[in-house]
Amino acid sequence: MSTVAVRTRGRIRRGAGLGLVAWLAGIVFFLPIAWMALTSFHSEQDAATNPPSFTAALTLDGYREFFGVGGGASPWPSLINSTVASVASVVLVLLLALPAAYALSVRPVKRWTDVLFFFLSTKMLPVVAGLLPVYLLAKNAGMLDNVWLLVLLYTSMNLPIAVWMMHSFLSEIPVAVIEAAQIDGARLPTVLARVVAPMALPGIAATALICFIFSWNELLFARVLTGVVAETAPVFLTGFITSQGLFLAKVCAASLVISLPVLAAGFAAQDKLVQGLSLGAVK
Repeated sequence: MSTVAVRTRGRIRRGAGLGLVAWLAGIVFFLPIAWMALTSFHSEQDAATNPPSFTAALTLDGYREFFGVGGGASPWPSLINSTVASVASVVLVLLLALPAAYALSVRPVKRWTDVLFFFLSTKMLPVVAGLLPVYLLAKNAGMLDNVWLLVLLYTSMNLPIAVWMMHSFLSEIPVAVIEAAQIDGARLPTVLARVVAPMALPGIAATALICFIFSWNELLFARVLTGVVAETAPVFLTGFITSQGLFLAKVCAASLVISLPVLAAGFAAQDKLVQGLSLGAVK
């Protein structure tokens, strides 16, 4: 057998092995989601059995209770608050991160590495350590139980990550293209909007999706700083966990519904996400 054939067979075996490992990892990560979805269609008695029953009767009681059918609290105000806080913060993050990343990559300022590490250092403080100062500031400003306070907090929390991600994406843009646009008379806003943004669209989509997920899933600040008016979906979800009675099926139904916007956004942007996350990986 020739050396080329041996190497080809070895590459095929390694590829098959890596594919098998990837499938096993995917199944392991998918099983809890599948189990949560199945449990959400069971009654509370069937959901609490040990060992769990795979043949139990299916019901929509958990979803009915989540959506307030029969007199319960409606989840729509909380879902709307989460949507407003997440989408608005993502828009603000992109508007601020794009010019900042441009200044740190395409047209780097002096000591730009120090600036990047300063952004990163803001994420080193535990969130709970800043909870009390933020609460006092919000209280004195009259911003408690206000969805726009969450917008500002989520924007400040996600901005360092967005700048770091956008920096790696914009570093792949050829400087000659930007210089050509400037020679034609394009000013900085035009360059950012019509040259940089379209070329970095996969990276922008990946950044937006990650920031959206972080904002949608945030619980600590939303739990402490909101009440009835600005309650978000994760806070509404915690209301199904009680010390009395069974709640597993209801929690699974609520968790599945609240996860759907993130799953839908990830599915819609999966091609841009893969392209964006691969940008800057190989020079």
